[in-house]
Amino acid sequence: MRQKIIIAIDSFKGCLTSQEANQAAAEGVIARMPDAEVIQIPVSDGGEGWLTAFQSAMGGERVTLTVRDPLLRPITANYLIHGDMAVIEMAQASGLTLLSPEERNPLIATSYGTGQLVVDAVRRGCHHIIVGLGGSATSDCGMGMLHAIIDHFAKQTVISVHSRWDAIHELDDIRFTIATDVTNPLCGDQGAAHVFAPQKGATPEMVLRLDDRARLFAEMSARHFGYDRQDLPGAGAAGGLGYAFLQYMNATCRSGIDLLLEAVHFDELLGDATLVITGEGAADRQTLMGKLPYGILQHAKTRQIPVCLIAGRIADQAALLQAGFAQVSCINPASLPLSEAMKPEIAQKNISATVCSALHRYPSSG
Repeated sequence: MRQKIIIAIDSFKGCLTSQEANQAAAEGVIARMPDAEVIQIPVSDGGEGWLTAFQSAMGGERVTLTVRDPLLRPITANYLIHGDMAVIEMAQASGLTLLSPEERNPLIATSYGTGQLVVDAVRRGCHHIIVGLGGSATSDCGMGMLHAIIDHFAKQTVISVHSRWDAIHELDDIRFTIATDVTNPLCGDQGAAHVFAPQKGATPEMVLRLDDRARLFAEMSARHFGYDRQDLPGAGAAGGLGYAFLQYMNATCRSGIDLLLEAVHFDELLGDATLVITGEGAADRQTLMGKLPYGILQHAKTRQIPVCLIAGRIADQAALLQAGFAQVSCINPASLPLSEAMKPEIAQKNISATVCSALHRYPSSG
């Protein structure tokens, strides 16, 4: 029986895109099994590569426009339109990679540019907007995004200063879906500020200020609407941008990888597959908290198809194996310096070699 191997590897951030990692793995498969059928699926859980993965899955047209980055500087960003649906990758306008390490400051970084993407999609007639929440530079609870929407619709209608927030109701007929692997609430020890803001440049003092600001915003919003969604899973995603969508847009929160796997009809592809290869830049216990490789594992488990996990760095290998991965392999030799491991050509070579070696336990034909 000819082997059918599905490759769906997340981007190795700062090193390889999902497509590049997939291609390197495919070369490793063919080196070991020249006759194998190899299916490559570009994937993302809502962060980097979200647009590319969705466009690969279902087609659509990319829209390019000028928006504001996290520091309100003009930049060019893209989103995808397919029929009356828009797919937005918030990191295009409000991502951490848009800032140098010296510029990172979540006290001032804004999600305004993401709001501009939403406005443009609505203006073009989209009635379902899917927003991937990942890789954000912000911790503004989505206030920047809301202001961008208000600024636009307040110009289109006669709205008093005291009722500017009512401009949000212009979107009542739009269905929003947020895609994230984060289930954190908005506030508290497990909230957006405490868990995620330090990696965006926040000091311990800034974390406390950000958390207080988020709590105050949620209290004010709850009084206005009569309900409070700050504790819903996903509210803490993207620095609280998830909360703004849940509270102000009545958004539905979905796992990013589940949304994407539905779009590519992944379960159907698994029908006669013999092996799945997935991976990410770093794999550890957090992988088991809903990250992309774990989502792929859950789908493959239903068909009893083995899943190999590769990563640039591995921790908690025993826990990963216990969760159900058939193999867990680090692509980098222990002696390889990080500066070398992060070079794309080195990473591609190591992925190919690791996959080729890992396949020795699987027969090339049956």
